[in-house]
Amino acid sequence: MGSTWGNKFKVSIFGESHGNGIGAIIDGLPAGIDIDLDRVQNELNRRAARGNPLATPRKEGDQIEVLSGVFNGKTTGAPLAGLIRNENTRSGDYAKTKDLMRPGHADYAASVRYGGFQDYRGGGHFSGRLTAPLVFAGAIAKEIIRVIRPELGIGSRIVSIGNVKDTEVCDWKVYKTLSKGFVNPAFPLYHAKLEDAMKQEIIEAMADDDSVGGMVEGFITGLEPGIGNPFFESIESRLSALLFSIPAVKGVTFGAGFEVASLRGSQTNDALRIMDGQIEAVTNYNGGINGGISNGMPIVFQVAFKPTPSIGKEQQTINLAERKKAVLTIQGRHDPCIVVRAFPVVEAATAICLADFLI
Repeated sequence: MGSTWGNKFKVSIFGESHGNGIGAIIDGLPAGIDIDLDRVQNELNRRAARGNPLATPRKEGDQIEVLSGVFNGKTTGAPLAGLIRNENTRSGDYAKTKDLMRPGHADYAASVRYGGFQDYRGGGHFSGRLTAPLVFAGAIAKEIIRVIRPELGIGSRIVSIGNVKDTEVCDWKVYKTLSKGFVNPAFPLYHAKLEDAMKQEIIEAMADDDSVGGMVEGFITGLEPGIGNPFFESIESRLSALLFSIPAVKGVTFGAGFEVASLRGSQTNDALRIMDGQIEAVTNYNGGINGGISNGMPIVFQVAFKPTPSIGKEQQTINLAERKKAVLTIQGRHDPCIVVRAFPVVEAATAICLADFLI
């Protein structure tokens, strides 16, 4: 399985949704870096479903247990291992339908790839549950960045849920302010007044035994020009690889994204100027990256999440064991919209990528 990523900051995630536990091992850390485990736990709490009526009824404690790599509050230079116990599993929800391939899930593809030996309960290793160790690794990356590059900011905001869209940030300088926080950190929006309308999209989908997708925007502020590489090791290439590792991500764009296809070069070239002795761009259509390398503007990107494939509606599928057509109504506890818990995961992937470039 391709569960390891990184050149310098190497991350391996392990576990299954209904196994004993899940976790991550991080290698390549410099020794002597302060690690605030309360801040690390807070990142996991941001992702958790606790107290959120619009999230899965499966409530996990997600308490991180650091097994190695930290001593007296500092990194030792050895691999840092973190374990999160699975405490609230109901595997019986899946035993009765294990041969029914859930539409939109990895069930069929994984069964072919691994000969049927994969853990099917709750999606096993393919589950969104595995974003918890990804967030843990991202939290460690944030701790490293906080020490070695305290001027950098990593943030995210919800751009859309269903048909309700927040407005674009037209002035790239606004991102420096956004990186410091939002009116409601649990539902980060540029225009906070849209929160109720977005939540209503989720409520209506739930009432219809359905789900809804959306978009998250991530950003990095304070990164100087000259970080990155061309071609296969570009910032876009490497960050996209991590973002597409988040279950349910189906699209990643940078800057103005697909909109650039309908614009002219005179609009998207991001003219340069000197302000107060500093070189900067007038606009940021390229999302802070040229030639795979940072240009000093905020790095801005959008991540599209598909609707949760687990829905209560009756769906057409197949019984793989009998090789016959079948119908399936999915039981279990699932998120009606992944977006409301995904933005900390986007930040985690961003921090991991940035740490790999910087250490």
